[in-house]
Amino acid sequence: MKTRPYHLSEVKFDDLTLAGYSVAGEETAIIAPELDVVFDIGKCPREALRINHVLLSHGHMDHAAGVAYYFSQRDFQGISNGVVLASEQLVEPLERLMEAVAGVEGHCSPHKLVGMRDGQDYEIRRGLLARAFAVRHRGNSLGFSVIEVRHKLKAEFADRTGPQLVELKKQGVEITRRLELPLVAYLGDTAKANYFELSHVRDAKVLLVECTFFDADHVSRARAGKHLHVIDLAEVLEGSNNPRIIITHVSRRTNLAQARKILKKALPKDIYERTTFLMSWKHVRED
Repeated sequence: MKTRPYHLSEVKFDDLTLAGYSVAGEETAIIAPELDVVFDIGKCPREALRINHVLLSHGHMDHAAGVAYYFSQRDFQGISNGVVLASEQLVEPLERLMEAVAGVEGHCSPHKLVGMRDGQDYEIRRGLLARAFAVRHRGNSLGFSVIEVRHKLKAEFADRTGPQLVELKKQGVEITRRLELPLVAYLGDTAKANYFELSHVRDAKVLLVECTFFDADHVSRARAGKHLHVIDLAEVLEGSNNPRIIITHVSRRTNLAQARKILKKALPKDIYERTTFLMSWKHVRED
């Protein structure tokens, strides 16, 4: 039997790197090292172990199987402070999973599970946050945006000196305005919905969007599983301001060369030119 080595695909855009593997029903884990996050954990590729924040979209095993291994291996390697962000309703089942694994391993690995809800923020580090938002999929599913936060001096104070600004702050005057710069938005698994009502999705530098099915006779499968079919993409991506759109979660039965041809017909030219497949051979790292 001929075996193929496991390689992550890697897409670079400006100062962001997205390295991952995403095949429907098999595994999805997409690492953004500069942001210190991994979108879903799949079976926990080794490259994800030193990433401190797992943004877990839902509990299906192709997205969540590696949770316990992630914490166990980090403990074994002496890496602390890992955290999994997941829907509030998933925290208790994940705790039970960790207890069951502790019974197998003989000890409980240190772990931190944070329950998230629609619209809730979590600070990754100063000036960088993860924002959860509800998505249309089975169970308690969330998407996540990673957002840079800056504070810019208000125009009316532009001519003030440093000491004057300090004095205004002492007086309780708000001299800056908050700016949010969405970097990456991840929809996880989802049925068709208008996510571009959310500016942190619509305006993200990179949008990670699933498209599981491309065959014409698989529309019913997409609807049943609450996934996207290629016929949905033009509507879902209408109004996109994302400079880069990356398609994830394509079914293994799909030929990517054929899928590219179908996608070109399905999308407006300006959107198609910003779109790529995560699992395209041109993105595969061969170390």
